[in-house]
Amino acid sequence: MLDYNRRPSFADRVNAAVDQALTADQAMRPPRDYLGGSRLGHACERALQFEFTATPKDEGQDFSGQSLRIFGIGHALEDLAVAWLRGAGFDLYTRKGNRPDGGQFGFSVAGGRIRGHVDGIIAAGPEGFGLAVPALWECKTMNAKNWRACVKDGVTKSKPVYAAQIAVYQAYMETSVPGISAAPALFTAINKDTAEMHHELVPFDADLAQRMSDRGVRILQASDAGELLPRVATTPDFFECRFCPWTERCWGLPA
Repeated sequence: MLDYNRRPSFADRVNAAVDQALTADQAMRPPRDYLGGSRLGHACERALQFEFTATPKDEGQDFSGQSLRIFGIGHALEDLAVAWLRGAGFDLYTRKGNRPDGGQFGFSVAGGRIRGHVDGIIAAGPEGFGLAVPALWECKTMNAKNWRACVKDGVTKSKPVYAAQIAVYQAYMETSVPGISAAPALFTAINKDTAEMHHELVPFDADLAQRMSDRGVRILQASDAGELLPRVATTPDFFECRFCPWTERCWGLPA
């Protein structure tokens, strides 16, 4: 009898080997032992609490090889954006001293339990731009749909998690980079489908930074006390819940 079952193609086998290597490498990395400042704008405080406490994700919810490849492409595009901006005359620092072995710019507060690493700091802009400095630089890559929404509505409305990250970073970096909160941050969004770039200046939002800082403290305090923070929704079919890696665990626990 002929075997009509599909057998893995050469491409399938190569991709499987790549993904296996990526997921194996990811599995060897120790989990974060801090709350990431870039995540404080997430809609659900309970999900952030699960992140902070390294709570195991639901079965099958760890990052796939494809997800890790997407992350890798994002990092590579960010490196390209750095080169492009520098070539255009922006004095952009991504490492201390702009040395390959220089430490990444960042902050650590609450005894190291809340941390963040910035994409870059602009020390000067091209002549004629009138750019206030020093300025925080944050870069994100997006698919075409999300990128168009960002261009249309701005980062604060279209990507509130990113807006919260920018505000928090401007606030906490002020100690090590005086004046960074007075200058609007430069936000760069790259369309992964077309290589189009969007840039906008984001003024410091002190109220947003304070709310996010308070949220971080609330998550730390609840975790220390063994208390479970409320989830963002009342039903598991809520948008955020449907894509949460802790959905099953969360909805099996008290509200």
